[in-house]
Amino acid sequence: MRSLLASTLLALACGASAQAADLGVPRSPVAAAVVAPSFSWTGFYVGIDAGFWHGRNGYRFTNVASTTFGNDSEAKIGGHVGYRHQFANNFVIGAEADLSWLMGRRRDYPGAGAPFFLSSRFRYDSSVRAIGGYAFDRALAYVTAGVTFANDSGCGSVAAGGACFPNTTYGGTRTGLTVGAGLAYAVTPNISVRTEYLYGAYGVRVQPAIGFAGTDIRHRLDTHTVRLGVSYTFNTAPSAVVARY
Repeated sequence: MRSLLASTLLALACGASAQAADLGVPRSPVAAAVVAPSFSWTGFYVGIDAGFWHGRNGYRFTNVASTTFGNDSEAKIGGHVGYRHQFANNFVIGAEADLSWLMGRRRDYPGAGAPFFLSSRFRYDSSVRAIGGYAFDRALAYVTAGVTFANDSGCGSVAAGGACFPNTTYGGTRTGLTVGAGLAYAVTPNISVRTEYLYGAYGVRVQPAIGFAGTDIRHRLDTHTVRLGVSYTFNTAPSAVVARY
C-alpha cells in the first residue's frame, strides 16, 4: 500500500514538473502581415507624348463657288501635366493640359477656280481637357473633352512655294473644341504608359484677301491626333496596412 502511494505521488510530481517546464519556454513571435493596398490613379502627373497629327484644311474664296481641300500630316512631340482622382467605386476624374510641337513645313494647295496657290504651315497645338474614366486595377480607360488651340499661318502665291502675295498672309492661334479617348496602364506605382486619340474642330476663320475686291479666304480646319505617352505620377494613395494578430 505504501509502495502504491509512493508511486502515485512520484508520477504526479513528474507531471507537474514537465508542465512547468513547458510553460517556461517562450513562444516565437508571430510576424505581422502586411496587406498591400489596391492600386490608385490618384495624384499629380507629368509626362511626354509623341505621335502623328493630321489636319484637314478647307479653303474657299467668297467669290468662287468651289472649295479647295488639303490634307496635312505631321509628326508631333510634346508634354503634358495633369491631376487624377480615383473614387472607391473605381471611377476616375481629372484634368490635363498639353502642348505639342508639329514638325511640319509649308504646304501649298492649288486654289480651286483661282489663279494661285494657298499655303499653310502648323507649328504647335495645345489643349486643356477634363478626363473621366474607369480603373481596372492598373488599367485605366477614359474619355476626354475640352478646349484646343493651334497655331497656323499661310498666304496666297502664284506658284507652289512661291513668294506670298501682299495682303494675303494670315496667321495666329486658333481656338476649337476637342474630344477623344485613351487607355493607360501603370507599369509601376509611379510610371504609366498610354495611347490616345484626339479630334479637334476649329471651325471656319475668315481672312480678308486685301487688294482683291470682294474676296475673303475662308479656312476650315479639323484635326486628328494619335499619340503614345509616358507619365510619372506623384502618387498620393494610402500606404500599406499592417495587420496584427
